[in-house]
Amino acid sequence: MTHFHYQDDALWCEGVPLSRIADEVGTPVYVYSAAAFRDHARTFRDALSGVERKHLAYAIKANPNIAVLRLLAAEGYGADVVSGGEMARALAAGMPAADIVFSGVGKTPAELIRGLDAGIGQFNIELEEEGVVLAALAAERGLTARAVLRVNPDVDAGTHAKISTGRKENKFGVPIDQAAAMFARLSALPGLDLQGVAIHIGSQLFDLAPLEAAYNRVKALVDELRSSGHRITRVDLGGGLGVAYKTDDRPTPPADYGAMVERVTRGWDVELMFEPGRVIAANAGVLLTRVIWVKPGVVNPYVIVDAAMNDLARPALYDAWHDFAAVRPSGERMTGNIAGPVCETGDTFAMAREIDRVASGDLAVFHSAGAYGATMASTYNSRALVPEVLVDGDRYAVVADRIAAETILAAERVPEWL
Repeated sequence: MTHFHYQDDALWCEGVPLSRIADEVGTPVYVYSAAAFRDHARTFRDALSGVERKHLAYAIKANPNIAVLRLLAAEGYGADVVSGGEMARALAAGMPAADIVFSGVGKTPAELIRGLDAGIGQFNIELEEEGVVLAALAAERGLTARAVLRVNPDVDAGTHAKISTGRKENKFGVPIDQAAAMFARLSALPGLDLQGVAIHIGSQLFDLAPLEAAYNRVKALVDELRSSGHRITRVDLGGGLGVAYKTDDRPTPPADYGAMVERVTRGWDVELMFEPGRVIAANAGVLLTRVIWVKPGVVNPYVIVDAAMNDLARPALYDAWHDFAAVRPSGERMTGNIAGPVCETGDTFAMAREIDRVASGDLAVFHSAGAYGATMASTYNSRALVPEVLVDGDRYAVVADRIAAETILAAERVPEWL
């Protein structure tokens, strides 16, 4: 049985019919499969079984729901965080501070202090000034910050421009040809234990060749640093593996990635750090929605659903594809445009797509919405913040409430002079 499957002519998540969730929680709503999260986490871990020394840190930005984090903590995952808020979520979920990696190009001094006070296991330094500030803050507190220097290997991952992070024009990391000199300066600072280097060249990668090229450049840097007398004990390889959003997508299996890593890094004598996110979360969730209207169009009808770009932003941001399917398909098909009710032309999920025939009131899902879905949601157009549900076997729980527009309005203030 797949985690989202048809049973009795209707779509279920594990042992729960999605129609039941729609009736009891309402729509739109994100629905996650606990079994899918566990399976994906174990598949990635098992793929790296040939790597003797490793640390797995789930990239929280993909899906930061605290119930999801608790589930992944039980699978032995730490956290890759990019803000103080994400760090707080990881700690609240029971992830040990020592297993937290603090990434991100814009960590503030206040966030660095929070990380030091919490005792997190690794800071990924993005620029020399950040390293200098981190060292000073640690020394002031009588602490030592464990860190690595993130380098930009100038490797084109061949992915969407807005999720590419490894080219020299991207904002992330320091130029690899400047890294050795910078490493030497930073490693001399009291309060800083610079243990190695890090890279991450982008996400939704189907081709292993760019990753292998980047890893080889990092190995050359590690050799150069060691020849200069530096102790290198960690290399952070980031994340980035792609997933299938379309039925004909052919992402690289984690096992193939693991075999490449084992081959390329053999003999490095370091602990390897990995930060998977999308590959664990994306296909563990769907966005459940209800059709409001099927509006006649000049060329194709518009299927207007109650989910919108504020609930699932990826299509508006990246022209991303999410398969759309009826919860109770009739077997008939139609060609239509799928759009939400937000007052933006960009609030469109698909144009001229062949889909299950649907009518007003029907339930449908956007598949592969477990990553970069609810975490990117907003209240644009004063819409409620979408809720989240976790299914585990034949039971489910609401793990994030729907936050009504009235609740948000109550937090606003009108100054006295108005």
